[in-house]
Amino acid sequence: MAELDTSSGGGKGGKIRTKKQSTRVDLTAMVDLAFLLITFFMLTTSLSKPLAMDIAKPDKDERNPDNKLEVKQSQTMTILLVKGNRVVWYMGEAGKSQPTIEGFAGITKSLLENKKKVKDATGKDIMVIVKPTDGATYKNFVDIMDELSITKTNLTAPAVDDDPKNLMDSEIAFMKENGLL
Repeated sequence: MAELDTSSGGGKGGKIRTKKQSTRVDLTAMVDLAFLLITFFMLTTSLSKPLAMDIAKPDKDERNPDNKLEVKQSQTMTILLVKGNRVVWYMGEAGKSQPTIEGFAGITKSLLENKKKVKDATGKDIMVIVKPTDGATYKNFVDIMDELSITKTNLTAPAVDDDPKNLMDSEIAFMKENGLL
């Protein structure tokens, strides 16, 4: 039991006074209330849950090689993450359209413009394929995924092809020409 003693020091002096009872405050109820409140807030508060983003990766099922998602070239934007915190992107099929080189600062504008062009032309959403190369860092990958999330591109799941064997010859040639590989 907790007590608070407020009695005076009891000095010795001339007059004899009547003895006063010492004031006693019982703090047990207050301590109980504090623990009840702490327990209540601990049990009713939800902890922050980690957020994860879904990504679509190519299926490695050799038994069914025809299991492919057919997407029109006019709906597809391919983003290559290259060294030097740079991005190479192109619309459509590799080798048939001119790739654009830019930093992460300009990719948001390009994503939004291409998304609008595809929506106006086909009435469908754009499909973005992200291909990190050996020169890209993990931060580059996280940054591009954040940009896709911010611009609400590929609402179901962005397609990620992180196998360097799947880079097209025209993509490799372009990156070598520009010193990005």
